[in-house]
Amino acid sequence: MKSFYLGIDVSKGYADFVIVNQQKQPVVKNFQLDDTFEGHGHLYEILSRFLNDYPKAALYAAVESTGGYENNWYSTLISFQASLNIQTARLNPLAVVHNGKADLKRNKTDKISAQNVAEYMVAHPEKVVYQQQDHLASLRKQWGFIQMLTKQSSQLVNQLNSLLYTANPELLSFCRDGMPAWILKLLLKYPTADNLKKARVNTVAKIPYVSLDKAKELIDSAKRSVASSTDPVTAQLITATAEQILNLKKTISKQTDLMNAQCHVPEVDLLKTFIGIGDLSSVGLYLEIQNIARFKSPKKLASFWGLHPVYKISGDGSGAIKMSKKGRKNPRKILYTVALSAIEHNPLIKSVYQYHLQQGKHKMAAIGVCMHKIVRIIYGMLKNNTAFDPAIDAANRHRSLPDITSGRKKSKDRRFQDYDAKAPVSRRQQKKRLERERSQSVIEDTKCGISSPVPIGDIISDIISDL
Repeated sequence: MKSFYLGIDVSKGYADFVIVNQQKQPVVKNFQLDDTFEGHGHLYEILSRFLNDYPKAALYAAVESTGGYENNWYSTLISFQASLNIQTARLNPLAVVHNGKADLKRNKTDKISAQNVAEYMVAHPEKVVYQQQDHLASLRKQWGFIQMLTKQSSQLVNQLNSLLYTANPELLSFCRDGMPAWILKLLLKYPTADNLKKARVNTVAKIPYVSLDKAKELIDSAKRSVASSTDPVTAQLITATAEQILNLKKTISKQTDLMNAQCHVPEVDLLKTFIGIGDLSSVGLYLEIQNIARFKSPKKLASFWGLHPVYKISGDGSGAIKMSKKGRKNPRKILYTVALSAIEHNPLIKSVYQYHLQQGKHKMAAIGVCMHKIVRIIYGMLKNNTAFDPAIDAANRHRSLPDITSGRKKSKDRRFQDYDAKAPVSRRQQKKRLERERSQSVIEDTKCGISSPVPIGDIISDIISDL
């Protein structure tokens, strides 16, 4: 059976198409269709005629993930599978781009991009996953809607903080950890310090979570306020902004409850057993993972999300180790909030965080380590269908510790020849080899009963090289 490949480059409102054979030669030259009912109809006619000309052929189609513009074409191609011998996939744009660079293509047009998509399917069939139906489409839309509302709420909170700085700056001391609901309700009635200082204590105390003492404190501070904005326009903007934030919070809460009620997925319930993963985070992580079988190891999942460390060791030089951040952006955002919550409430992650701080790491670097740790735990939970258990992690860590008393592990790279003292290496490389020789002699002395500190720098480097 012959195989043909339909490459699609999606733009806003239209798309470019090309069909190539297994030798990457165009069989149907580039054509362009609009993202309309008529355009989708023309695509069906073109593909029908093509498959009629090649009745025993299989057609493979793919679109790149372009932030949503590809969804209409992707959904249409999925529906074509009921009557046409066609399979459809969604590709990572970064992989397609680098495949094109490997072929030394320097120009970039919509036609060339469609050709690159088709050629990627030919060159890397093992990396393309063809889907029959997206069962998570509705859940993904709802989760995306909640994320959009959350982003809007954050923007309005930032705007409100800016307005309060000149209208009632004394209230900002209560907003260091976010904007409390009682502050928003207070601003609906008393948007500026000039309004608040004229209020009665009993009236202010009727606001939820505002006691008589706090109400008196708020009014007294408003009387001594250094606020510079007392005009009615500023007051109206503060009231409108606070009202919008409250409405968004209600909508987010309602949509989250609806999503949780409709999301009957065992994987989501399993993720919630980890202390630090809430309702919204569990759904977001599940939508990103979809099926844990897609990833052969925790390293693959961490790499997919851009959490893996990158470093450069070439010859005598070496670069700093840092987080890649070249993978999916959304799951990194979710994991960041999960890590912050876990550092506060999960003893296991808290101990990891404190340990790395004691080792001299910066706070953000320690949080990154915790994020990577959480990814490995999540992978194990989903892979083994097991709820979170700190004892399991402790046992795994104990099993993976290197046994330095059993002798130094020989480098795999030097399995054919040990280090030769006569090799014309640089002074830096010679120093590294001397340190390695000294550390080996220290281990041998320790085995014979001689006690001395063991340099573990080389041991750690060997462990990293084996990862």
